Amino acid sequence: MLNPARPEIDHHTLKLLVGLIALTLAHITSFFAESEITSTSAAYYECGWAQTFFIGFLFAIATFLFAYNGRSRPELIASKVAAFGALGVALFPCGCDGRRELVPYVHFAAAAVMFLVLTFFCYLFYKRARSKEYKEANRRAVVYATCGVVIVASIALLVFDELAGGILNEKISRLVFYCEKSALMAFGVSWLTASRVLPFLTNSNERIRLI
Repeated sequence: MLNPARPEIDHHTLKLLVGLIALTLAHITSFFAESEITSTSAAYYECGWAQTFFIGFLFAIATFLFAYNGRSRPELIASKVAAFGALGVALFPCGCDGRRELVPYVHFAAAAVMFLVLTFFCYLFYKRARSKEYKEANRRAVVYATCGVVIVASIALLVFDELAGGILNEKISRLVFYCEKSALMAFGVSWLTASRVLPFLTNSNERIRLI
């Protein structure tokens, strides 16, 4: 009989699950949407599978972040803040495509907080990887740094466009979706990397066996 590698889910498994959900969130909601959604958050108004996956995945991310405590007090606090941010995105629909927000600015603020905290995690993961002197850890450090830059750049581009009166969105109708998708994928890649299950980014001594 095959026995489990561990009696319960640990932080590596949490990171793997969070990474996979974040990687697929934008793709799945866009695929099941009945129209060409202009943002991932617009999936809330699509109803059907798109709405179900959007809300369900965000609640799953929030749940896993609430369960993740990290290795330090800053990580513990950051994970809980990010979890509340994910819940805020799910529970307070955006004012997408001219729709009226239930509570103005909460959705945008929650998303910004969530992504900024996730950038902070990229920084923490980067520092941890850089403290180890072997090639796989250095590769992880590059991945974390790149993911952090992508998240910050995506947020900065959206903020710039908002302040500039939407001049970029006029030329690229799905600008918000593309930026959100980029940030979500960067978030997913960073946490998937931190799960220590990818062969190229982990040596045989640190690689995690899930089953």
